[in-house]
Amino acid sequence: MSSSPKNVAVILPAAGSGRRFGQDENKLFALLAGRPIWLVAAERLRAHRRVARIVMPISDQDRPRFEGEFASQVDALGIELACGGAERTDSVRAGVDRVAGDAAVQLIAIHDAARPLVRSADLDAVFAKADHTGAAILATPVTATVKQSLDAGASCRTIDRSTLWLAQTPQVFALDVLQRAYAKHRGRPATDDAELVGRIGVHVALVPGSPDNLKITHPNDLIVAEAILKTQHESNHA
Repeated sequence: MSSSPKNVAVILPAAGSGRRFGQDENKLFALLAGRPIWLVAAERLRAHRRVARIVMPISDQDRPRFEGEFASQVDALGIELACGGAERTDSVRAGVDRVAGDAAVQLIAIHDAARPLVRSADLDAVFAKADHTGAAILATPVTATVKQSLDAGASCRTIDRSTLWLAQTPQVFALDVLQRAYAKHRGRPATDDAELVGRIGVHVALVPGSPDNLKITHPNDLIVAEAILKTQHESNHA
């Protein structure tokens, strides 16, 4: 197998809160199989042969923990801590600015720190697609019947799901593509970076990802994530 270039910089936004998780602290400090969620995610990405840098935008509130309690892990993984913003887009922009002058970086991969279960094979696939297209995201096709609420839920209609996909991360873009997208961003709400890139006329390719690339949002998701992690470990050692 030919070697791949080490030219991917990962931005791992971690400046969120624990509101939906039902905690006062950042949900990323919750433990998954005994380790913080953010750490499991960072280790997965650091282990990939193409990842050159990991920039993790964090909040001022969480900085003492990352620089104190978790300093050794941050150092061992070569994580660069950046100042996160009030919005996710602010955090991603901070990460882009941090790596913009690095001539070795060709792709930026934006990954939810709350998705600790991404598979190496899926990273291979989305990086390879972005190499060719300049913009690619992991996603899964919608398999359930989709209903649209009408009249405040008094009735509904069925939506054709054949073209519908659920976006995952990482979302991977050529550095110049992402820079152009953020240069045009004027604060108009966007659900993800792919939407910003689409606004400048760049087509974003969909790469089928594994359904177990779960985003941990609620406490019950941790139970599912632990089961997935156990299954992944068992399959890797089979």
